[in-house]
Amino acid sequence: MTLRDRITVPKAGVTLAVTEKIHDAWRKSELVRLKFHEDLAHDMRTAHELVERRTGGLIIWRSGSVMVVYRGSNYKRPLKSQTLDGTSSTLNGEDSTLFIPDASSPAEDNQGKDLNAQRESAARLNMQNTDDMSEENLEFNQMLDGLGPRFVDWWGTELTNLRKLARNLPCHFALGRNRHHQGLAASIVKLWENSLVVKIAVKRGIQNTNNKLMAEEIKNLTGGTLLLRNKYYIVIYRGKDFLPTSVAAALAEREELTKDNQNVEEQRRYISIANSTDDGLDGHALAGTLAEFQEAQARWGREVTAKEQEEMKEASSRSVKEKLFKRLEHKLSIAQAKIHRAERLLSKIEASMVLANPSDDREIITDEEKSVFRRIGLRLKAYLPVGIRGVFDGVIENMHLHWKHREVVKLITKQKTLTFVQETARLLEYESGGILVAIERVPKGYALIFYRGKNYRRPINIRPRNLLTKAKALKRAVAMQRHEALSQHIAQLESNIRQMKMDWYGIEDDDEDDDEDDEDNSDSEYKDNAAVTSASYNEEQDDFDESSDEDEYDSRVLFLFGVEIAMNPLDILGAKRIADRA
Repeated sequence: MTLRDRITVPKAGVTLAVTEKIHDAWRKSELVRLKFHEDLAHDMRTAHELVERRTGGLIIWRSGSVMVVYRGSNYKRPLKSQTLDGTSSTLNGEDSTLFIPDASSPAEDNQGKDLNAQRESAARLNMQNTDDMSEENLEFNQMLDGLGPRFVDWWGTELTNLRKLARNLPCHFALGRNRHHQGLAASIVKLWENSLVVKIAVKRGIQNTNNKLMAEEIKNLTGGTLLLRNKYYIVIYRGKDFLPTSVAAALAEREELTKDNQNVEEQRRYISIANSTDDGLDGHALAGTLAEFQEAQARWGREVTAKEQEEMKEASSRSVKEKLFKRLEHKLSIAQAKIHRAERLLSKIEASMVLANPSDDREIITDEEKSVFRRIGLRLKAYLPVGIRGVFDGVIENMHLHWKHREVVKLITKQKTLTFVQETARLLEYESGGILVAIERVPKGYALIFYRGKNYRRPINIRPRNLLTKAKALKRAVAMQRHEALSQHIAQLESNIRQMKMDWYGIEDDDEDDDEDDEDNSDSEYKDNAAVTSASYNEEQDDFDESSDEDEYDSRVLFLFGVEIAMNPLDILGAKRIADRA
């Protein structure tokens, strides 16, 4: 692991030059670190075999494209060639194929002798790992050495050899469609009994065909290995684990015979167990049965009394109740943290909303005029909806746009409570400057009819700056709904906790004074426990990102449109201000 120097293996693979670098590194250290690139980096299994075969070392660690090679305890550096001037130098890949005589030698005979000696040295270097070869392989190598220089850096893989083999073969099949190759797959499997590869020609000129789909389909059906795929041919190798039909049938028959023998043995074993007498067991029950457990329990087990069983049941029930109580307290602390965040967000949004004061010079209309405007407003087909956002700047802008062409405008709100509808109507009246004519119950909700007034003048800015925008109004409505839901949830949790405490006191504290059962004392104890629970809440949970909460509310907008709002969409504080001003 501490090795830093490494030998880079190029795209050509483990050549003689790389081999010599490895041996030079082994002169100083027992280990050498190799880094592979290009093709061998993607096929480290082949690289593993090449390094061990050409260097004689042992690979002790490999990860990714890096490996560490150990030279061995009996390592001996291979022989080197002798040059003509007497110096020793390592043969490179290029030097093993070039034999250049020394021009300074006067005698041609000496040059020939030296040339032969150099060839013999090169042959010895190339045959440095031939100790384990048979006599036939040695004779074959000597014959190749006599033919001329040999290229020993080739590390072609099996798939390459198979592609070369299939290049000269004729096509076995011709294919012209993408799917439904079950018949072709059966023929290919039958052909593989006599051939390693199958070569399929792709028909040309057929529309909507894809050789990739063809190859994937055949590969999945046959289970072979894809060697080659192009627009002309598809070559598939049967694989080393391919079994001919006869061999597969023989193996299946052998497997069935083995299963039959096992079944016969099992049946005989069951018969022997069934026919065994009780005397053979020496008075003991069969191992692993209920009778054995009951016998052991009778001999060494201790009988549990009824009182102990009751205590065990009470302890189990008490532990279940304690877990439930802790779970409720945890839920209460989480809900309190969430409602605290909702209140902070509401206060932040409300800070940007400034309600308008009612005008001192308000126009007054008679009852007859109100009746006329009421009938006109109810007959109007065009109306403005007031949704869950409540009153914001866009609603006031639409009212002024309606008043540009008509004197009366109708708004419809879906609020359920009349009090909240009246507060909404007063807020619209103060912000728009119009006159509230009537509040009528209609099938869609409540209809609010406003008259613009005889002295109406369109303001310069029809969208008021003191109200919330559409986005902020939606965030405010969602936050208010969330606040109301959390309030109800907290009230329910507190009620459950109070009930659990009262049940515990009624069960466990029967011997205490009767004053503890009084309602006032139970309420005071509940308040103290609630204070302890709130004090145990981690204050670090209050530190939150307000922008993330606003995004969270925005993500729930679509869900809120299908839910009925259980509270007033207007701000309660704003409604109180309106009531005080009125």
